[in-house]
Amino acid sequence: MASNDDTSGEMSDGLQVELFHPESDREPGDTNIQGLGFDVHPVVFPVALVIIAMFVVLTLFFQEFASLFGLVTADGTLMTAGEAYGAIRGFFEGNFGWFFLLSVNIFIVTLLYFAFSKYGTIRLGGVEAEKEFSDFSWMAMLFSAGMGIGLMFYSVSEPLYYFTNVPGFFDAEAGSGAAGAAALAQTFFHWGIHPWAIYGLVGLGLAFFSFNRGLPLTFRSIFWPLLGERIYGPIGHAIDLVTVFATLFGLSTSLGLGVKQVNSGLSYVFGNVLGIWNVPVGIIPQILLIAGITAVATASVAAGLDGGVKKLSTVNLYLMFGLLLFMIVVGPRVFIFSAWMQGLGTYFSNLPALSFFTGTMGPGDATVSGWTVFYWAWWIAWSPFVGMFIARISKGRTVREFVVGVMVLPSLFSTIWLSAFGGSALFNSLRGNGAAMAIYNESGQTFAMFGMLNQFPLGAVSGLLATLLVITFFVTSSDSGSLVVDHLTSGGKHDVPKTQRIFWATTEGAVAALLLWGGGLNALQTAAIATGFPFAVILVLMCYTVYLGLDNEYELLQSEQFAERIEDMTDDEEFDVKTSRQDVVTDVTGDRDAEGSD
Repeated sequence: MASNDDTSGEMSDGLQVELFHPESDREPGDTNIQGLGFDVHPVVFPVALVIIAMFVVLTLFFQEFASLFGLVTADGTLMTAGEAYGAIRGFFEGNFGWFFLLSVNIFIVTLLYFAFSKYGTIRLGGVEAEKEFSDFSWMAMLFSAGMGIGLMFYSVSEPLYYFTNVPGFFDAEAGSGAAGAAALAQTFFHWGIHPWAIYGLVGLGLAFFSFNRGLPLTFRSIFWPLLGERIYGPIGHAIDLVTVFATLFGLSTSLGLGVKQVNSGLSYVFGNVLGIWNVPVGIIPQILLIAGITAVATASVAAGLDGGVKKLSTVNLYLMFGLLLFMIVVGPRVFIFSAWMQGLGTYFSNLPALSFFTGTMGPGDATVSGWTVFYWAWWIAWSPFVGMFIARISKGRTVREFVVGVMVLPSLFSTIWLSAFGGSALFNSLRGNGAAMAIYNESGQTFAMFGMLNQFPLGAVSGLLATLLVITFFVTSSDSGSLVVDHLTSGGKHDVPKTQRIFWATTEGAVAALLLWGGGLNALQTAAIATGFPFAVILVLMCYTVYLGLDNEYELLQSEQFAERIEDMTDDEEFDVKTSRQDVVTDVTGDRDAEGSD
């Protein structure tokens, strides 16, 4: 039986190549340079390193460059990197905010169409592709790569901000119960269906063109229907280089911000709560934390996707569930679930209008430009990173299963998480001593989570668990980011040498430490967001290329040629394809008789 199964897998792979792969002599990584434990693309890898080095130097020494080229602000002072990048960001957000809002709505409609139309039963990887990971492991890695550090950073601070600065869309008095419901609904909006639709679209496109078409696992492959063989030329190189830029700097920036929260958590728990150790807060402790956590991340990524990343992601998810359950047990349980229900009601009842709300015609609102457009641009800029990682772990799933899994389940969990932690902070403001809000106003976002946890029993325990969770999110984000950059700089190969994975994990930590030292993290955050506009245009175009790919696959699945090859395989190769034929031919076309495979 074992040899029979192997033969079946080989023949189904052969069928996929014969009927579905494009007619091309090119293979992923076929022009790579190999040596010293590396297997790299001859253009993307070295040019990416040069761009990374130049951007770090430019950011760290921006004022020297500003002095050299006479770059000054309106008041005559030398321009800083933050001011320069902020001006670029402000230009795109101020002039194209409407486009960000429209494009993400287009992504949602497109994904839902793919999932619930005739294309929903197409399987990523081919007609007999099997899942690489269990549903639980798949979901664990989705959470770890997609929202981890962000949910820890914003789940308390964002609802508290809206509680006193009510979004203009909602008619509520600041500090009231209605303001609390509006705060949760606005936060759900930013962390719910919309961002996961962005990730889902990119992940679906990458998975389909890589696994079903045999193209490189890089962003360039999505444009095969329009570019053909030209994806292997300068246009394809440029697409992958922009993707490397957005991925590495976006990840390094977030890791730098994440380690600030780790530092704040350790300082607050050991100093303010336990009173046993005044942990210093500053650049040097944070760089030391980056070094230690990067070492763990490097060891994990060296173990590979299955050996390291999957295991750590699973541990990460258990810790996340543990902290969530802990908060529900020690916190205001009834208030949390009631706030969740009310927040969901407010969110869903206003979702269509909220999705298109720009605030242009009143009421005046800084939430759209300061938060919504910021988030949409940030998710879009990060979509190559998260989308590619999701694609890498999603082989064997149908389009419908993929879309539902990526869009619905993480969004639902995010609302529960936000209700538990943001809701508890709102409870403290509405019915408690208001200490959570006071700590947020006094110490800032990095302390908000820990200040809220300390208002409930066992604050030291929950604070330490939250700090550990941020660390594990740091590690898993670094892991997945290293794997993604690896794919991009190795010509789209699925498997790359261990030395190469270690190199990129170390590079991410080094870049984060350097930028933290030079004070350039916030500047780079705005720079990464500025890349969101060109990526938004690319993703809108990608909706069409993915449609072309899925439509072509569907036509082939219901063609006579496919049916005849299935029959030939059944007659000539002694293995059972009855299940495959019934699932693929009958289920997809709805008009074929599978009895011929008996």
